[in-house]
Amino acid sequence: MTSTVFRIGGDLEVRRLGFGAMHLPTEVGPARESALTVARRAVELGVTLIDTAHLYGGGANEELLAEALYPYPDGLVITTKVGVAPSGPRREWKVDGRPAVLRAQVEHALHRLRVERIELLQLHRIDPETPLADQLGTLRDLRVEGKVGRIGLSEVTVSELDQARQFVDVASVQNRYNLLDREHEPVLTACERAGIAFLPWRPVAAGTSGTKAEIAAVASEVGATPTQVALAWLLNRSPVMLPIPGTARVDHLEENLAAEGVDLTPVQRARLDRLHEPA
Repeated sequence: MTSTVFRIGGDLEVRRLGFGAMHLPTEVGPARESALTVARRAVELGVTLIDTAHLYGGGANEELLAEALYPYPDGLVITTKVGVAPSGPRREWKVDGRPAVLRAQVEHALHRLRVERIELLQLHRIDPETPLADQLGTLRDLRVEGKVGRIGLSEVTVSELDQARQFVDVASVQNRYNLLDREHEPVLTACERAGIAFLPWRPVAAGTSGTKAEIAAVASEVGATPTQVALAWLLNRSPVMLPIPGTARVDHLEENLAAEGVDLTPVQRARLDRLHEPA
């Protein structure tokens, strides 16, 4: 039977099927009220891992989650990401891993989320223009100071993961991965070997008519939706897989979380596995 929980860093237990908050509207008005409802409903349905980032509205997404959920229930983990900042006269968002920027974004996140410690902090991207030792050294210092519990990475290669682990204990990796896009399969394998949580972003993706037909066929067989099949496949794919599907609608949220109850047979999983194989 597939486990429904995972311990990030070996000790931080979360439900494997989480929620990505990126799509929640933050502007004042009815859309924001709906976003607050979605976030609260996620927790009502047992979500214990919510993903956000400084990039999402320059911290507005973090503020939204705090407004919706603070004071937080026991066991809820809100993970955020730092390392992307507005730059230049046009204030365009760019990767920025300078120590002062990382430290400032963590301090802002602590304030916006209304917490004294971020249990899981992820580096949104590795900055190629800043020494890796300086980027991870800053996050390590913040952990020593008690402001960060565990350190993760996002969009990294196996080589970058190996290099990072020379400086810090890496608790999680957040890379793009889904049923039809498995470019980062080697990274997933490396995470499995090391017991590192793998948080696939964009966990559900549209495919060609042929792949859609096969996914739809499996969905019909198990009495589920194609989206639920895609998420169920991820949960079956690896014990370190922690999908974080995002939505701004309660009905989609409920559909996503119900994927945990979808049982795929070995034959059905094999059929889905083959969708990625070259023609």
